[in-house]
Amino acid sequence: MEEIDKNKENIEQNQEINDSDFNESREVINEIVVELFNNIMMIEEKAVRMRGISNLTMSEIHAIDAIGIGNGKMMSEVAEQLHITMGTLTSTMTKLEKKGYAKREKDPKDRRVVIASLTKKGELAYKIHKNFHDEMVDRVILDLNLHEDKVLIKSLKNINEFFLKEYLED
Repeated sequence: MEEIDKNKENIEQNQEINDSDFNESREVINEIVVELFNNIMMIEEKAVRMRGISNLTMSEIHAIDAIGIGNGKMMSEVAEQLHITMGTLTSTMTKLEKKGYAKREKDPKDRRVVIASLTKKGELAYKIHKNFHDEMVDRVILDLNLHEDKVLIKSLKNINEFFLKEYLED
């Protein structure tokens, strides 16, 4: 009977340690996620400004990124990709057009459809922003071995899927 009580006591102590470790892990993960998000946004804005794009907001830069280089995209596709309303995108596109980065045109096949595309200036902004992201990813994986890359990728996918499921899906 005494041995059972000792085992029970050990289990309870381990549970307290596990609860403490769990809570500590939660706090650390929260701090890392919040700090990482804030830092990436701040660094991204600073990096594109240092590379000559000083008159665009991050929302405008992300709209340029969503439009991409090529024949353009339907406005509805861009809005969906950015998870914003058509009204918000329309406002952003008006600003981008005034600044000379983007244009809108009716689709010749279906006049109800509006196609957003980038000007040469917009394509340059797109390339500068893409270059920042390429450099950021290269720095992240520089010192990781293949196994660590796979663990990081799996972890980031899980985090992304969680946020999408919890906060974006209806």
